[in-house]
Amino acid sequence: MGEFYNRKEHEQNRKQLRNNGTAAEAVLWTRIKGGQLVGRKFRRQYSVENYVLDFYCPSEKLAIELDGKGHFTIDGSRHDDDRDQVLKKFGIRTLRYENKLIYHNIESVLEDIKANFTTPP
Repeated sequence: MGEFYNRKEHEQNRKQLRNNGTAAEAVLWTRIKGGQLVGRKFRRQYSVENYVLDFYCPSEKLAIELDGKGHFTIDGSRHDDDRDQVLKKFGIRTLRYENKLIYHNIESVLEDIKANFTTPP
């Protein structure tokens, strides 16, 4: 995909994140893996430049980030803004959801993700 995607030097980090993901990531993954969501394929722990995305749909150029409490600090928010700006350079849109929304209203999350698809299935 190019020198900016899934760089070899980030392989161990991606693997570690996949193997030690959050419970919220596991819940969402069970609902979007294998083309379950309107036929779209998602990848887990996909890297773009120096950032590792929780989930990425290449056909939609759509990143999905699940945010725990660390994201709701000044530093966390600044890091997320920096990441989003880098992703925009590549035409990647980012959707963010709080972990607790995954547990309490997964159906609304899935509907929102589908509403952000821009290409035909």
